[in-house]
Order: sequence, then C-alpha cells, then structure tokens
Amino acid sequence: MLKVSERMFDIKKIPFSRYGSFITISPNHHEDGNCPLYLRNIRNGDNEFGEVFRIELTFEGTPLPYKAELTPSLLRLEGTKGSAEFCITESRVLQIRSHGVGVRLTGITGAYDYAVPVEDGRWEVNHSLQEMRYMLSSLKGGLEVDAPFIEQRCDKIIVDFIPDSVHGEMECVIEEFTTNYQPRTYLSFTEGHANVTKEYQLWRKKTLETPEEYQRGKEMASYITWSCVVPPEGILIRPAMYMSKNWMTNIWSWDHCFNALALAKNNPDLAWDQLMIFFDLQDESGMLPDFVNNRFALWNFTKPPIHGWTLRRMWEQNDFVTEERLREIYLPLVKWTKWWLTYQDSDHDGIPQYNHGNDSGWDNSTIFHKGTPVESPDLSSFLVLQMEVLSEIACKLGKNDEARKWMDESQSLLNRMIEHFWNGQRFVAKRSGTHEIIESDSLVLYVPLILGKRLPPEILSRLVEDIKLKGFITDYGFATELPVSPYYKEDGYWRGPIWAPTTMLLVDGLLASGERETAIEVAEKFCRMASNSGMAENYNALTGEGLRDPAFTWTSSVFLVLGQLLAIQQHC
Repeated sequence: MLKVSERMFDIKKIPFSRYGSFITISPNHHEDGNCPLYLRNIRNGDNEFGEVFRIELTFEGTPLPYKAELTPSLLRLEGTKGSAEFCITESRVLQIRSHGVGVRLTGITGAYDYAVPVEDGRWEVNHSLQEMRYMLSSLKGGLEVDAPFIEQRCDKIIVDFIPDSVHGEMECVIEEFTTNYQPRTYLSFTEGHANVTKEYQLWRKKTLETPEEYQRGKEMASYITWSCVVPPEGILIRPAMYMSKNWMTNIWSWDHCFNALALAKNNPDLAWDQLMIFFDLQDESGMLPDFVNNRFALWNFTKPPIHGWTLRRMWEQNDFVTEERLREIYLPLVKWTKWWLTYQDSDHDGIPQYNHGNDSGWDNSTIFHKGTPVESPDLSSFLVLQMEVLSEIACKLGKNDEARKWMDESQSLLNRMIEHFWNGQRFVAKRSGTHEIIESDSLVLYVPLILGKRLPPEILSRLVEDIKLKGFITDYGFATELPVSPYYKEDGYWRGPIWAPTTMLLVDGLLASGERETAIEVAEKFCRMASNSGMAENYNALTGEGLRDPAFTWTSSVFLVLGQLLAIQQHC
C-alpha cells in the first residue's frame, strides 16, 4: 500500500513537476483523445503550452501504450514490456530510468531548433522555440538521435534512450541550460529520488491541518502548491507560486494573496515573498500589473486591492510580520491605495471605479454587462479595509498623524459608499458618470459583508438574510450569479460557477458579521466539493463538477485555509 505522502494523482489533471522548477510533464489538454505526455518548459507565460519533447515508451523501436502513475516525487510509465520512471531531482535536472523498454523523445521543433553531438553518449538540443538548451546524457544503455539538418534547422529531432542488452536497463539525464553547459557528476536516480521525497515530506508537514474526512483534498492541495513554485528568474526576484503548471502559467495580482494566506502560519518567509511579488514590480503611479511571469508583466489591467485585507489575515496567524516588514510594505500599500482613489475616479465623485471587468477579478460578471466604467461596492469595501490597515501599520510605526488620517479616510469612504450604493434593500452597482443602476444578481454585490459590523446593523442584517436565503448558497457553496438569473451559466466563468477566492472572502465576511454557523456550513460545502472534484479553477455551482484548469493553487490554498478553520472548529 502507498504511504499517504506517496498517494497517486491523475496526470490528466495534475501535472508532474516539483518545487523550484520550470520543468513540467503533462498532456496537452487542448488535444483530443488519449493525449501523449510532453516534457514542457513553462517559462514565458501562457501564450504557448511550452512543449519541448513528446514522450513515448518503446520496445525494439516500436512505441508502446502505457499507463501513468504520478506521486509527488515520481512519475512512472508502465507498459506491457516494462516501465520507465521520471524524477526531477534538481531544479533543472530530469533523471529517467527504465527497465525492459526504451524512452523516445520527439522534439516539438520550430525555426532554428537543432541537435548536435557533444561526445559519446551526449547530445545538445538547442530549442530556440522555447528559448532553452537541453543536454541529453546517457548514463546506462544507448543513445540514438535522428536529427537531419536542413537549411537553418533540424528537420526533426528524435531521441531514443535504449536499454542495455545485458540487463535491459537504461538511465539518462536531461538538463536545462541557457548558455554554456558545465559538466557535472549526478547523484544516482535512487539518491535523487530519495532527496526529492524528503523535500516533499518536509513541505507536507507544514501544510495546514484539515479534518480527516478531507485528506484526499489535502494531499492534492499540498502537492499542487508545492509543485507550482518556480525559482527566482528573470523579473521574478523571489520564489513564486504560479497559479498552475497546466496552462494558467502566470501569477495574477490577487491570486497571490490567497496563496500567501495558506503559507503564513507555517511557511512565513515564502508567504511574505508571495505577498510582495507584485509590489516588487509596482509602477511609480502605484498601479500593480495584472499578472507576471519570469519574462514580463502585463499592465493592461490590474486586480482588486485585497492586499490590506490579506496582510491583516497574515499577521493574525503569528508574529512574523515584524516592524521591518511593515516598513517594507507601508509605502507601496499607500501608493496602491492612492492609485485607486486618484486614477480610478473619472467622474470625481469620491467613489472609485473599475474600467474593465478584469480589474475586478470578476472578469465577465453581470455588473459589467452594460459596459464600463462601473462603480461597485466591493471595490470601496476593499479600500475601506485597506485604509484601516494602513492606519494600524502607521500606528505601529509611530506615524500617529498618518494613522489618524487613514482612519478618517476609511470612515469617510465607508459613509460615501453606503450613501452611494445602498438603495434601502441591497447594494447595487452603478455606471460611473451617469450613476445609472445596473440590474445584476451577481454575488459581487454581497462582498461588502467583509466589512462586518462596521456596517450599520440594519444593512448588515439584510445582507446576511439575503446571502442565506436568496439562493446563492447551493449544495456546494456560493454561486457567483444567482442560479435563477437569466444570465446564469453553468460554465459561465463569473456568471455562476463557484470560485475559491469569493468563497474565502464571504466566509470571512460571515465570520466578521457574527454568522459563524453559516460560515462553517459554506466552508464544509467547499472543502467537501474540492476534495471530491479536485482543486479546479472553478466549479459548477449545481453539480460540484470541476471546471477549467483542474489543478489551481489559489483553490488549493483556500481549501487549506478553510480546512484549517474546520479543524479548529472540531477541536473547540
């Protein structure tokens, strides 16, 4: 029987990778049928899938069908004539061993890609399409390469690692490099695998506690978050947790906050790195980019200012947010707050706006179905909390005048927000400028719950009553559009499906509102769904089926945070 830390995952949904590596093995989810596995380079964003080699098992030169078994430290391909095992023993090193079968790598090549022999048993492949070089070394068995050079590239690159004729064994190494290869001595496959297994076990021990009934989910969440961390490279100056190593191979500027939350208690240094990634790149105006990868940041959009809310939730977990760290983030958080108030208020009414759905994180929410710019109460709510957090930081840093100023501004925005958005029965969204009310049954209009008892009692009680009784809470959690809405779609992105971040925010809002029983109920629904359906990007609100990218880190992180909440509840 497999140990818990060796539990197998479905590689059709969860890629094979490891902490601190851009090397990934997975199928291309855009291909139909029984997709082959590819060795991929996930640098440079999600515009390309990043295929470098297609992977096959062979017997006497003929490809074989195989079944894949994936554990956190090992990928095993089992064929009728033998098997091959893959382990990413170091950040840039993939080691493979096989018995009874060979391993064939077919290059997914483009212009200028080529392969050249370096010495006996070693070839270099220059994969210009993926901007990476690969050194292929045979340690046991044979190496055959078919790479005819025509004009400026190899017409094809087919690499066969062949088992020896005595024992039927093969071992090889594939190593990434960018300029000049430095020969080195490798650990044996067994030693390398043992090291990776130990690394993962140490990570898993730091994963937040969850109730026993959600252990399947915990194993997935632990592996997904561990394996999605990439090393500092390019414009990323810190280790960074990508959203996924399937196809969402970037970090978005509110997604990173939920990953930081799940790390804050037991892995605080890495948590701080996640929070600060976007502030490292902050524009002089105060704006944060929409997303970032090792290569570039996108500035066409941004994401909502949940960073003050996140910071408070982080420092509540332990004392790692020191005065030095508060000094590091204070001015960037000030600039980020002022950016919304200065540059995102075109009608100068003191109510900040979203110029596009992408800026809200709720890309196609129905509050945007009549166009933009849109003034929405969730944005003001985030800024009310963020200014309150700035006041607390200023106080801790001895900036008493600034502390009073931020608290006054927080209260002033809260007053304007209530006057502007509350229609006597509910919060509404409005077109900036005309202040036309936008008819919408989006869950985003209930995000002001995060303000809890800062809201007047009559408003808070009405919000709580609606969120509990109106129909947003399904058997699986919070639908992002009321299921009876004419705009509801089962796979409508932000027009129906359940999402982890909105679940986290509203559970937190219910707790802040004194509605612990409902908060626990929703947390249980979400954790049960994620444990059964996987750590998907989002979920069908009526069936709990996972949708879109099936191995997402912010889903994993929210699962762990909510799981910890439930574990604490059980201990009480």
